[in-house]
Amino acid sequence: MAEKHYNTMNDFLRNTFGSKVFKVSLNAGFSCPNKDGTKGYGGCIFCSPSGSGDFAGDIGETLASQFKAIKTRMHEKWPEAKYIAYFQANTNTYAPADTLRTLYDKALNLDENVVGLSIGTRADCVDESVIDVLESLHKRTYLQVEIGLQSMHEKTAKRINRGHDLATFDDAVKRLRKRGINVVVHIINGFPWEDKDAMLETVDHLGNLDIQGIKIHMLHITKNTALGDEYLANPFPLLTLEEYVDITIEQIRRLHPDVIVQRVTGDAAKDDLIAPQWTLKKFVVMNEIDKRMRKERLVQGDLYSSR
Repeated sequence: MAEKHYNTMNDFLRNTFGSKVFKVSLNAGFSCPNKDGTKGYGGCIFCSPSGSGDFAGDIGETLASQFKAIKTRMHEKWPEAKYIAYFQANTNTYAPADTLRTLYDKALNLDENVVGLSIGTRADCVDESVIDVLESLHKRTYLQVEIGLQSMHEKTAKRINRGHDLATFDDAVKRLRKRGINVVVHIINGFPWEDKDAMLETVDHLGNLDIQGIKIHMLHITKNTALGDEYLANPFPLLTLEEYVDITIEQIRRLHPDVIVQRVTGDAAKDDLIAPQWTLKKFVVMNEIDKRMRKERLVQGDLYSSR
């Protein structure tokens, strides 16, 4: 059987573009309506001061300089690779449509080997004028829009200060897909008030929507976040590596067979991570998932039709 028993982004991009393709994470200086008072203050309780852009480019540099620095570093490992410009930090559709159009065009022209764009945003920041811009991009290049759901449960949305409800997320996905735009959804496992069934329900909900990709993350407790402060004052239980592997495998098995699993674990800056420390060993997490799926002959989607 194949080494990976689920659809990986690496394989998808190689098959699509005929070579290795890596993302170049950029910080375009966007804010977030959940930080500036439009929807709320402080952002999601787990969100870092960089707006989840800890590995993006230096905000003090131009996009071109950010791109060049990261491209040069990545080329040490993949000399012949192509690139996707990834707008990662904060909410990257949170600006007037004309501003977005100019910015995205600039990113596409950073290098002749830029083959597409990935744009991270929120479900409440994709109005029709923004979708018009995204649709025009979709017709010109490979495009994916990444939306942070984290959990389908309204209790969790309120607890993490997400700032919008599930209906807003569902509506955004449907409107993007109506224009043919690829949607990638971020979810988080390990909220201490959610059990395994609740985490599986989030994936089952996504199975009722037309999404093209998913990123599965473990809840990171990091410094300089509301959640980090809460944890340091009153530590709460977190998933073990074994529990995370078990839950993530079952989530993969419940996904639609065609969805691209872009991540099965996430990153946190080593100096900022409070817990769980096992998440620093990203390749151990990935290998444990792969080993068990191979050993037990489990594959993506084998529980999808029986949900």
